[in-house]
Amino acid sequence: MEPGNGAVASEDARDRLGEHGAEEAARLTREDRANLFRYMAMMRASEERAITLYRQGKIPGSFYDGCGQEAISVGSSYVLGPQDRMCILHRDLGAHLVRGVTPDRYLANYMGREDGVTRGREGNMHFGDRELGCVGMVSMLPDMALVAAGMAMAFKLRGEQRVAMTYFGEGSTANGQWHEAMNFAGIHGLPVVFILENNQFAYSTPNELEFAVDPVERARVYGFPGVKVDGNDVEAVFEAARVATERARAGEGPTLIEAVTMRMHGHGAHDDMRYVPAEMFEEWGKRDPIDRYAQLLEAEHGFSADELDAIRAEVKTYVDECAKQALDSPMPDPATATDGVFADDVAPLGDGKAPWSRWAGQEVTA
Repeated sequence: MEPGNGAVASEDARDRLGEHGAEEAARLTREDRANLFRYMAMMRASEERAITLYRQGKIPGSFYDGCGQEAISVGSSYVLGPQDRMCILHRDLGAHLVRGVTPDRYLANYMGREDGVTRGREGNMHFGDRELGCVGMVSMLPDMALVAAGMAMAFKLRGEQRVAMTYFGEGSTANGQWHEAMNFAGIHGLPVVFILENNQFAYSTPNELEFAVDPVERARVYGFPGVKVDGNDVEAVFEAARVATERARAGEGPTLIEAVTMRMHGHGAHDDMRYVPAEMFEEWGKRDPIDRYAQLLEAEHGFSADELDAIRAEVKTYVDECAKQALDSPMPDPATATDGVFADDVAPLGDGKAPWSRWAGQEVTA
């Protein structure tokens, strides 16, 4: 599947593969598929534990999660090599997990603890692990699209076959900085992949009041392909991202991928979602990305129900252990509050984990 301007990818990965099905399927091993399932389950379990901590008063402020969107961040980030770089947003915990962040550090971060990714410096979801090649999130959306474009420009100027990837919601495509990033990337043919998560609502504003033309169609006017995929199908997302990253590495420029999904929880824990019709929850609940993938793995890839249940149980036990570690983490020393305000060193971003079997044997420094 080569992305074309306004092209629409198949709703199901297996339909999408068509006559090249055997070749495409070979790109994911059995272990890869188990990993995709495991990372999605880990994202869901970690966020569920975080919600509990928030309700117990252990997380200050509010809490933001990506329930129902696990396939997007996991499927897209799974294609990346160690030296690729990411700008990850607040509903994309799966990408952090794929790159190497562990649930204990994620949970400690939300509680403002010393063992969190930012060592208690902000105590929320605005984090990135520089040692794993992830830039800390900027709250104003979609500013990270500009950061990713900047990294991609550096890759191009240095003649490196590396890719930058970032995420944003469909609501942020109305902001000027989004257009600046798309225009800049298109003019310079940058090796960047933009993941547009269309989760039906920009806070409480539905799609029909957000834009007159589907945002994926805008890619054409900036000079690069736009692809629409089923954002609840992890293999469809993986395949679209694989094609996009290969285009980028080959010097063929950026791609905009619109992953269509549904935000199953509010904008934040403070949002009760009274504005969402009940029938939408019912419809999208039947398309849960984790349950759907479990069904596919059983039906077409030789996984047993017991095997998948064991993965879920393993993940739950692991996240429980991570939560205990996070709760045991101390609060940061107030005397260190100003550490890191200014860049005291110029250490470059490190390399991230790259679990896809394609990258086996490549050195990862982080």
